[in-house]
Amino acid sequence: PCEAGVSDTDCWSLLANMRTLSDCPDAHRGPRGAESHPAAPGGVSEAGRCRRQTTEGPGTTSQEDGELGKNLLGDLSDWWLQTAYLDYRMPVVIHSSPGVVLPRTEFSDRQGQMRYAAKLIAGVLDFKSMIDNETLPVEYLGGKSLCMNQYYQVLSSCRIPGTKRDNVVNYALDKRPPTHITVVHNFQFFVLDVYNSDGTPLTVDQIYIQLEKIWNSSLQSNKEPIGILTSNHRNSWGKAYNNLIKDKTNKESVRAIQKSIFTVCLDAPMPRASDDMYRTRAGVQMLHGGGSRWNSGNRWFDKTLQFIIGEDGTCGLIYEHAPAEGPPIVSLIDHVVEYMKSSEMVRTPMVPLRMPQKLRFNITPEIKKDIEEAKQNMNIMVHDLDMKVSVFSHFGKDFPKSQKMSPDAFIQVALQLAYYRIYKRCCPTYESASLRMFRLGRTDTIRSTSIDSAKFVKAMDDPNTEKVALLDKAVKAHRAYTDMAIRGQAIDRHLLGLKLQAIEDLAALPEIFMDTSYAVAMHFNLSTSQVPAKTDCVMCFGPVVPDGYGVCYNPMDAHINFAVSAFNSCQDTNATRLAQALEDAMLDMKTLLEQTPKAKL
Repeated sequence: PCEAGVSDTDCWSLLANMRTLSDCPDAHRGPRGAESHPAAPGGVSEAGRCRRQTTEGPGTTSQEDGELGKNLLGDLSDWWLQTAYLDYRMPVVIHSSPGVVLPRTEFSDRQGQMRYAAKLIAGVLDFKSMIDNETLPVEYLGGKSLCMNQYYQVLSSCRIPGTKRDNVVNYALDKRPPTHITVVHNFQFFVLDVYNSDGTPLTVDQIYIQLEKIWNSSLQSNKEPIGILTSNHRNSWGKAYNNLIKDKTNKESVRAIQKSIFTVCLDAPMPRASDDMYRTRAGVQMLHGGGSRWNSGNRWFDKTLQFIIGEDGTCGLIYEHAPAEGPPIVSLIDHVVEYMKSSEMVRTPMVPLRMPQKLRFNITPEIKKDIEEAKQNMNIMVHDLDMKVSVFSHFGKDFPKSQKMSPDAFIQVALQLAYYRIYKRCCPTYESASLRMFRLGRTDTIRSTSIDSAKFVKAMDDPNTEKVALLDKAVKAHRAYTDMAIRGQAIDRHLLGLKLQAIEDLAALPEIFMDTSYAVAMHFNLSTSQVPAKTDCVMCFGPVVPDGYGVCYNPMDAHINFAVSAFNSCQDTNATRLAQALEDAMLDMKTLLEQTPKAKL
């Protein structure tokens, strides 16, 4: 998490930025200090943990070190991209791609939708100019510059399906980089050129006129939703894709979508929801579009960046996760939202603009069958997703700060308490930590379940214990693990490196990977992420295991936005129940701290 605060001073070129960063720590060398960190993954017994520490030690034997001790510096980010994303065969929808809900907007007709879309497109192009000119302010964390590479991966890029493994293409580095975006309305895709022949971007006014043309030439709502193919299981989509692009017209249309700078989805209105349920409905619209009857076919889920603008004022985006983490996406959002506040529509001298090109698809009976299968699978996923997006309005990051506690650590300990109160046990918990202090760094795992958090949650509802000291210790333990993780000293990517190096070398897999406790420790019932933004938005994603939860949050000064997900097919999980337990835990922890004189801390 970037909760330590990212400041953005100097403007450097990407190259200069990359030269200042060190490589990721060697995966074959045990992370310093990790072996003594008192964090037993939830569900692993103390005895089991200690036995494995003493038998295997934190690192490897010198013989293993010799065999595995190749220079892994460049490998880890590639391995992570392959293992976490491109080899993963579940649909990207819900299982991988996060959605972002933007603040509700005050329009309820197509003119408002078009005006908003035009300003948003201009705002993204303004951000793109900073990427293109390499004038993006370099971000810092704790005084150290962060790797800016991910910013160069999110525009003009797309995931390409394969029958066994996908890949990602980035057209931004082409001799002639793309100058168009794709717009999709009523399941119909259009190429919209967003630059004039002299290289200047179209004005908001010009974009608005082009969007009107698109709208008026896509009024039929009975078209085949070709985009829904991208929501299917990756192997099925890979097979359907090869079949789809056999046709020359289809291939050209698909390439135009893949090469576009980004996609804008002009959505039909969703079923109305009460104010209480509105945010949750917006969350699912961003994650999956509501099903084949609604907007799920109004997407190309392989596209890295898709902005979603509903006719009813529901706006946000979904992004394909392989090229980047949340923070670069949020930076772009913050920039665009600010830009839209100041960008008034100016009447531009009318240079006649070319009609946006409609992309054609020839639908054979086989492709029609693939579309029907994708629709059915999408609707099953939609019915299975249990979602709750809520605003915790009692306090924000201001309260933990007033107690000299890390807001992220405070929220994570509250989440441990909420889970323990429901299930009477601790569970393996994943929180993503940014490794952008290192060149091409992605993420490592903050294991939020620690011995200290376990002691606190067990004591919290027991009247006779020194709870405040235990809470303080749990929060500090989380903060310490976070600091280790962002400096490359956590255990998970190190273990991944060991495992993949052994597989690559056809060596015997180290014993730890066959141990049941390793499987338990990797089954993350809580998959969590703090994604802070200046904008009052919230990111949402699905659970990573069938009996788990996905929890994402954006701590603002005086409130916190939460998105909790689970699967309806699991009897034991319930997103609304966990969201309520989390709210109760936060309030109980606040009461506990306020009842105790400061001197005790």
